[in-house]
Amino acid sequence: MHFGIDFGTTRTVIAACDRGNYPVVTCEDPHGDSHDFIPSVVALEGDKLVCGWAAMELRGTPTFTRSFKRALTGRQVTAASPVALGPETRTIGEILDAFAEHIVAHLRRFQEELADSSPIEVTLGVPAHSHHAQRLLTMAAFSRTGITVTGLINEPSAAAFEYTHRHSRTLNSKRKSILVYDLGGGTFDASLVSIDGVGHTIVDTVGRARLGGDDLDEVLADLALTTLGRSADAFSSTARMRLVDEARTAKEAIVPQSRRIVLAVGDDDVTLPVSAFYEAATPLVQETLRAIEPLIGADSLRDTDIAGIYLVGGTTSLPLIAQTLRKKFGHRVHRSPLPSASTAVGLAIAADPDSDFALKDKVSRNIGVFREWDAGSEVTLDPLITPDSPRTATRIYRAAHNVGWFRYGEVGDDFSLIAEVGVPFTPELAALTEDELRSVPVTRQESGPLVHEEVTIDDDGIVSIAIDVDELGLHLRR
Repeated sequence: MHFGIDFGTTRTVIAACDRGNYPVVTCEDPHGDSHDFIPSVVALEGDKLVCGWAAMELRGTPTFTRSFKRALTGRQVTAASPVALGPETRTIGEILDAFAEHIVAHLRRFQEELADSSPIEVTLGVPAHSHHAQRLLTMAAFSRTGITVTGLINEPSAAAFEYTHRHSRTLNSKRKSILVYDLGGGTFDASLVSIDGVGHTIVDTVGRARLGGDDLDEVLADLALTTLGRSADAFSSTARMRLVDEARTAKEAIVPQSRRIVLAVGDDDVTLPVSAFYEAATPLVQETLRAIEPLIGADSLRDTDIAGIYLVGGTTSLPLIAQTLRKKFGHRVHRSPLPSASTAVGLAIAADPDSDFALKDKVSRNIGVFREWDAGSEVTLDPLITPDSPRTATRIYRAAHNVGWFRYGEVGDDFSLIAEVGVPFTPELAALTEDELRSVPVTRQESGPLVHEEVTIDDDGIVSIAIDVDELGLHLRR
């Protein structure tokens, strides 16, 4: 059975493939109530990691943790990177494994209810500007559960599938592109998508790795404290978490007719005008407008081939978002009827082997290697793969030193290290381990061996590195 999984910062939504339909998979909480999402939260029950709705039962305990997925946006994140669960810590690898197993266990129960014993295959969504480590860690965690991960798709690209599936009549020969505006709990992405029938080509994409609904919750919580004349420093971390939780619930309850917000701050209640919250939140919304300016290239949509701006992601349910965009871009701003599920439905369409939809996505990061120039006096990033280049880069050259240190990195909104590879270039050093090579002084040599270096980004955005030194019988893969 095929599924699309939108692993979000605050919520995880699953859609199934069912004979050309893509229903959202519901989940029961411990009280038997049905929901169309699983909270992306974890907590410790004794020494055991619990996830989703079971973890929600532990709200208010010190180890209850929301938005753990934001740890994946760190520049140097690895599976061993620690994540604080209150006074305790667990590695992000442990948390991802537990959460992925929780999600897949739910899929297996869903299959059992349908008497379906076919293998589970899933397509996962990832933020468009997520780096190599985030993609690899996410894919590996779900793969370790025993299911087949058929691919990773950038979230706004998946939402474009859902748009075409639902709104194909809005596209014509003059207006054949859409701009997907995806504001979730933890990230913001936008993609300009050119559509030709069932063919989708990503023209360009922009994003902010740490901008989303979580930040709006913090704004509302701070506004409540300011109104009461209280200092945020006077709150314990548990009390702060409870206040932000209150703010999230209040924010999600806002509708266009709302005029007031009531929050519990400790033992006090505070009433805030919705207009005051909107005023405080507007700078964050304006940041998303500045981000999408390069995709539109004009002050309005009037003289473009963009059929519309499609709002997806749970945070776009806040009326302020659509109001702000419509004020600038007019009636061609459309909010998905299922903003929290749009990406999951698009992923399910992509996962469906009987679907004709096709996607040509675009690399949004620069991949390169740090090289030493001018006898080691200068270090610079040598770009190997750029958004406009082929996805495989090959270099063949003779080694100029006895040891080569290859530090591969990716540059998007920030820099992150992909891998550091030590390669011996003399027969005497060929038998040394990488740790042993670190103590070897780097010296120049004449007529070193021929080096074949190849870097590739696959369709899932994962980088692979191959270095071959045939004269020494060395073949390294990362």
